[in-house]
Amino acid sequence: METENLINNNVTKHDKRPMSDDDRRATKKSLVILLAIFFCSSIAMFYVYLMFPELDESEKQHLKIPLDIDDAKMLAKLLDQYKDMYYFEVMFGVVLLYIFLQTFAIPGSLFLSILSGFLYAFPIALTLVCFCSALGATLCYLLSQLVGRRLVRHFFPQRAETWSRQVDKHRDSLFSYMMFLRITPFLPNWFINLVAPVIGVPMFPFVFGTFFGVAPPSIIAIQAGKTLHSMTSSKDAFSFNSMIILSICALLSLVPAVFKNKFKSKLE
Repeated sequence: METENLINNNVTKHDKRPMSDDDRRATKKSLVILLAIFFCSSIAMFYVYLMFPELDESEKQHLKIPLDIDDAKMLAKLLDQYKDMYYFEVMFGVVLLYIFLQTFAIPGSLFLSILSGFLYAFPIALTLVCFCSALGATLCYLLSQLVGRRLVRHFFPQRAETWSRQVDKHRDSLFSYMMFLRITPFLPNWFINLVAPVIGVPMFPFVFGTFFGVAPPSIIAIQAGKTLHSMTSSKDAFSFNSMIILSICALLSLVPAVFKNKFKSKLE
């Protein structure tokens, strides 16, 4: 099978041999390219920061990537003050930061989803979050396709091969499978983005499965954003009822694949 050959060539599970000098050089080259792209992207983000309206010294400390709910609250308070006068500038900054975090698998996207729910009306917030998630994941996919093959082989060989077998089982219904993975927490999103191109997941089901798959958890995060200032942790966004809703959505995402398999078996 094509994917099995790909894994055998690139992510060998039982290959315990030390890396050759050529492999080490190639891995270092991949890391250098990745760091160069990250550096250039960071410069672009800094330029966006400089383009933001003039802030007081007390405000500047809150204009940063939110790493916890308190950071998200302070950033929300700051952006809310400037949102009406600088609507598109604020939105552009949130969108670029979201895409940046997704592209380089940096934590903080959940807090930006909650923040979007606080700042914008529900339809706008949901569209922004789904768009940024899909575009950021796609850029991460392309980045991994460019330089990630050797890095995945070096850092995640066993995990990548395990997921490759699962992908082979769902090869005829990858769109539904990608939606299921985005809704459920079985695989981290950053791992899916990095490994998908290496094990042969096509671009189309990856992109659209991501766009629609992130919608259910994003809806919950956006709704939580309406009560951001009363939240004490990001876990507050996901109640028992919301987890049940996500489980139902995950099962529904697999319904087309189930019917497709049954229809295919009848034809055979």
